[in-house]
Amino acid sequence: MFFGYKDSAVPSKATRMSIPDDNALRQLAETLGARLHASHHRLVTAESCTGGWIAKAVTDIAGSSDWFDCGMAAYSYEAKQALLGVRPQTLEVHGAVSRETVIEMVSGALVNSGASIAVAVTGIAGPGGGSEGKPVGTVWIGWKRRGGYAKAEVFVFEGDREAVRRQTVAAALLGLDALAG
Repeated sequence: MFFGYKDSAVPSKATRMSIPDDNALRQLAETLGARLHASHHRLVTAESCTGGWIAKAVTDIAGSSDWFDCGMAAYSYEAKQALLGVRPQTLEVHGAVSRETVIEMVSGALVNSGASIAVAVTGIAGPGGGSEGKPVGTVWIGWKRRGGYAKAEVFVFEGDREAVRRQTVAAALLGLDALAG
């Protein structure tokens, strides 16, 4: 299950879904691919807690080279800075798991690619690393179209590390599908 909160770390509305299996993730990726292909978008991913899983899900789809540009797995602070242009001050003040960081990640992904649409994820998949303010399962996802404004949403997913990561991939793909539509 996950709880999603739009543009705020303060919960206002919860959304729930089951933990997606491989078939569900594949269906989401196929649907997204068809939409991106039809709208002539090219996708870039910037991933931290998923470590490239979103890019894997979309490139599992035959013909993805028509609509997938590249993926960047930026786990460390240094990688987020070098690959995505996240400012050191952002990381120092807000941390890697924050609205500010995911917005800089998704914007940097577009700047450093030939894509027209992007997703970025950063979070705490567990089992360790959580805190009172950012418990295990906290994930920020950002989406952006080239020339547009970034949208960021925070989720608090339940389950073990794999469950958190699966739900993150699904939420990222669903958000991309909505943005591309």
